Amino acid sequence: MSLLLNLLWIVLGGGFLLWLEYALAGLVLCLTVVGIPFGLQCFKLAGLALLPFGKDVAQIKGESGALRMVGNILWLLFAGIWIFLTHVGLAIVMFVTIIGIPFGIQHMKLAVLALMPFGKQSR
Repeated sequence: MSLLLNLLWIVLGGGFLLWLEYALAGLVLCLTVVGIPFGLQCFKLAGLALLPFGKDVAQIKGESGALRMVGNILWLLFAGIWIFLTHVGLAIVMFVTIIGIPFGIQHMKLAVLALMPFGKQSR
């Protein structure tokens, strides 16, 4: 069932376009030394955006620290809030129809990860 939903997501839910946007942003960010950690977070989002069904977002156990907090704050201020609002807006549009509800749930999953991606993983 996850395979079928992932294929529908790629075609109808915008999965390919989301993957392409996150992957290109990750490549651009990785061109600078300062942007590498943020580029890696974009690649994390790209992987989840391409095939979200059957995956879950979880906090990494035992990993905490000031660098993760600073990374999340910088991400939130410069990109996270806008990505979050975009995914929430897309989720609301998807929730209008019964057929779009599974896609809306996946947009909410992406929104949670996009808000503060440092210290989280998709599994």
